[in-house]
Amino acid sequence: MVGLCAIAGDWLQGPYVYYLYTTYGFGKGEIGQLFIAGFGSSMLFGTIVGSLADKQGRKRACVTYCITYILSCITKHSPQYKVLMVGRILGGIATSLLFSAFESWLVAEHFKRGFDQQWLSLTFSKAIFLGNGLVAILSGLFGNLLVDTLSLGPVSPFDAAAIFLAIGMAVILSSWTENYGDSSESKDLLTQFKGAAVTIASDEKIALLGAIQSLFEGSMYTFVFLWTPALSPNDEEIPHGFIFATFMLASMLGSSIASRLLARNSTRVESYMQIIFVISSASLLLPILTNFLVTPSKVKGGGITFAGCLQVLGFCTFEACVGIFWPSIMKMRSQYIPEEARSTIMNFFRIPLNIFVCIVLYNVNAFPITFMFGMCSIFLFVASILQRRLAAIGDKPKTEDWAMLKERDAEDEPLNAP
Repeated sequence: MVGLCAIAGDWLQGPYVYYLYTTYGFGKGEIGQLFIAGFGSSMLFGTIVGSLADKQGRKRACVTYCITYILSCITKHSPQYKVLMVGRILGGIATSLLFSAFESWLVAEHFKRGFDQQWLSLTFSKAIFLGNGLVAILSGLFGNLLVDTLSLGPVSPFDAAAIFLAIGMAVILSSWTENYGDSSESKDLLTQFKGAAVTIASDEKIALLGAIQSLFEGSMYTFVFLWTPALSPNDEEIPHGFIFATFMLASMLGSSIASRLLARNSTRVESYMQIIFVISSASLLLPILTNFLVTPSKVKGGGITFAGCLQVLGFCTFEACVGIFWPSIMKMRSQYIPEEARSTIMNFFRIPLNIFVCIVLYNVNAFPITFMFGMCSIFLFVASILQRRLAAIGDKPKTEDWAMLKERDAEDEPLNAP
C-alpha cells in the first residue's frame, strides 16, 4: 500500500507538469530550465540525501521523500518562476529517494525476514504491474477527471498527489521497521561515496549495470519531456491524462510480460533485455520517420493529427519496454549490488543520468525534437550492446566482494601512514 501511495503521488503529477508551466505563460526554454533544476537537484542534493539512507535508515529516507514531495506540490500553486524553481529542486531530491530508498528498504527487509531470493522477482514484477501500470493508469484518468471533467484546473492533480503522499507517510510511520546498510559510526558520507566508487570501478558487472541504467533512464526522462511537444507541435489540443493512461496501460502490459519472463528459470534477464533495448531504440525512431513520410500540418490548434496518432503507437511500444525494464533492472540490481551500500551505489548510477538529461534540456531549443529522439534511440542501442557484454560475464564470480574491499581499505591506511 505504501509503495502504491508513493508512486501515485508521483504519477498524478507527471502528465501535468509541462502543461501547468505553459498555463503560467512559460515557453519551452524556460520550462526546460525548470526541468534542469529538477534533474540537477536530483544529481547534487538527491544523491547525498539518498546515500544517507544507508547510514541514517531507509525508513527515514522514505518519510523524507513524502515530506519533500508534498512541499514540492504546494509550490505548484504559485505562478512565480522562483517559487516553481524551488519546487523543482525539492522534486529532484524526492525523485532520488523514490528510486533508491524504497527499493533498498524492501530488499533489506526481504532478506532480514529470511524469504527466498526468487520471491524478489515476483515482488518487483507485481510492484511495477500495479505501480507503473494500474496505479499510473488510474492516476492519469483521475487527473483527467480533475482537470477536464471537473474543471478544477491543472494544479488539482498536485493537490491530490499531496494527499496520497500524506497517507503513505502515515502508514510508514505507524507500521514500518527501520533498516540500514553499513551503519558503522566511523563511516562518514565521503567514505561511503569513496567505497561505492571503488566497488563500481572494481566490478565490471556493477559498472555495466550502472551505464545501462543511466542510458535507458536518461532516454526515458528525455521522452517524458518531449512527448507533449511532439504530439502537439502546432498547439493541438491533446487529452494529456488519457494519453498518459494509454502509455501506462502499455507499461502494465510490459510488466506483465516481465513477470512471466522472470518466473522462468530457463530465461536469463541479462539475455532478453538485449532484445528489449533494441525494440525501445527502434520505437523512438518513429517521430523521425513520420516527419519524413507524413506531411506536417501547419494549422494551429485542432485535435491530434494522423502523424501524432502514429507516434502514440511508437510511444506505447516504448512504454511497454519501460514496463519490462523496471522489474528486470531491479532483479539485476538485487543480484549485483552489495547490500552494505545499496542506496549509495544506486544514487551513484543517477549522476550520469541526471547530467545527460540536464545537457539535453539545456539545449532543447538548439536542436529539433527529431534530433533529440534520434539521440535517445542511439543511446538505447548502446545500452543493448552493453547488456550483451553483461550477459557474457554475468555468470563469472566476482573478483572482489564488498567485504574484501572494506578489508583492503582498512589495510591500506597503515601502509600509507608516514
